[in-house]
Amino acid sequence: MRASRTPKALIADDEPALRAELERLLADSWPDLAIAASVGDGAAALEAIDRLKPDVAFLDIRMPPPSGLDVARVIGTETAVVFVTAYDAHAIEAFEREAVDYLLKPVTAPRLEETVNRLQRWLAGGRRTLLDARTLGSLMRRAADAAAYLNWLKVGRREQVELVAVDDVRFFRADRKYTAAVTREREHLVRTSIAQLAARLDPERFWRIHRGSIVNVAAIRAATQDLRGRYRVTLKDRPEVLRVSAAYGHLFRRM
Repeated sequence: MRASRTPKALIADDEPALRAELERLLADSWPDLAIAASVGDGAAALEAIDRLKPDVAFLDIRMPPPSGLDVARVIGTETAVVFVTAYDAHAIEAFEREAVDYLLKPVTAPRLEETVNRLQRWLAGGRRTLLDARTLGSLMRRAADAAAYLNWLKVGRREQVELVAVDDVRFFRADRKYTAAVTREREHLVRTSIAQLAARLDPERFWRIHRGSIVNVAAIRAATQDLRGRYRVTLKDRPEVLRVSAAYGHLFRRM
């Protein structure tokens, strides 16, 4: 890329709020970057890339087809690709090993700074990402194998939508038609039943311990058994004591 030309980028994500937030963060971290297009699905991304020839494409892994990985497979090597993903840290290791950059949702300014610095070095040196068919095929297989567990919650606060990382939730508690997601600082009401949440949470990280509650395993301080053989869970940084129903007591029994 010639130094005199303003670099162009495309953002493709099916969540308008996330596209807008990424654009805002990019304006702060890379003021010289021009956002040539912001689209909501893979088909629109392919059309915009073919027409605009952007230097950088920020592609959501999971969006209306074709997916971000499918788009990357056909756009060639003249566009540097940054995958945007909601996968957790364990799944993301696959992307790191392949030397393809990524941003984990919700995107943070410090992490985006690292990406911007890397992209600027690539572009200044005339380098391009080498997304060959073998590399992308490996990524696609790993993405398909990784369960699409819930990693963040969209919580309404007045006219705004707030993103709450699932890992920040200490426990979920059924609250009539809704579910309370309790973090260290406060509670958020989620318009999803606890049964629906249980189906979308990683069972290795979140245990359902009662019909009306799910606990973040990393937030547990101890599980204490009473004289009747029932367990009660105390948390590291919340005062609540959670009751474990008999059906879930096996989770805490010693091997």
